[in-house]
Amino acid sequence: MSGPMHTFSIVARDPESGEMGVAVQSHWFSVGALCPWAEAGVGALATQSFVNVSFGPRGLAMLREGKAAPQALEALIAVDEGQAVRQLAIVDATGQVAAHTGEKCIPAAGHCTGDGFSVQANMMLNDRVWPAMAEAFEGSSGPLAERLVGALQAAQAAGGDIRGQQSAALLVVGPEATDTPWEGRIDLRVEDHVDPIGELARLLRVQRAYEHMNQGDLAIERGDVESALVSYRTAEAMFPDNLEMKYWHAVSLVNVGRVEEALPLLREIFQRDSNWRTLTERLPGVDLLDVSPDVLARILG
Repeated sequence: MSGPMHTFSIVARDPESGEMGVAVQSHWFSVGALCPWAEAGVGALATQSFVNVSFGPRGLAMLREGKAAPQALEALIAVDEGQAVRQLAIVDATGQVAAHTGEKCIPAAGHCTGDGFSVQANMMLNDRVWPAMAEAFEGSSGPLAERLVGALQAAQAAGGDIRGQQSAALLVVGPEATDTPWEGRIDLRVEDHVDPIGELARLLRVQRAYEHMNQGDLAIERGDVESALVSYRTAEAMFPDNLEMKYWHAVSLVNVGRVEEALPLLREIFQRDSNWRTLTERLPGVDLLDVSPDVLARILG
């Protein structure tokens, strides 16, 4: 139940959206598999230093049963023989926070809490790391996920882990318990990378782009073509070299009878990768491309 997970992290709740999340970086492989835990409508926590992984599921269970973050943290630490080497932070669905840094955590180590958040770190180059995270988070605005990544960036800029960088993770959940917990969830991991925080930020931008694609698909289902096109164009602007985004945008245009608008997109895609032309030939047979044989022949060129 214990392993060396020396790291820096932030747990937080957004007071406007009610979202809760964790962001973390460590010079250790796959920090996202052990440190961050979160459940929609329940809370979020980070377990680190010589990590007790059971703090994750046990802590969430306590929050789910009605304990506030300080009560849950006290209960977990009180019965842990290794509390001197543990670091733990919890935020609950009401925004209460609690944190623990054991006296035997490797310096520089410490934590600080603020309104709806806690930042914590151990085995850092210096003691400016976690205050830098707090300052960055308190001074930021926008979606919670981006603010959490910004806090990691500030920590690294202040010195970060004395050993360097290796892995990072971001976990954000919604404000209310749900039967579909996969919806509205951000769960991104960088397992092993020379710049894990930079890669995490890139993956978050990719996720945001695909969120726009999904919004476009839903708008098509509602018959709101113009809203769909706005969403598709937004996604493509974020990642102009992504052929798949352009492709499904073009397919949607064809399916609503706007073939002329789709043709330039499809020609560019086919020129760059002929496999997309082959895929297009297959779509009418599974009812994903609604065209006559003549129009299909024109599309395929």
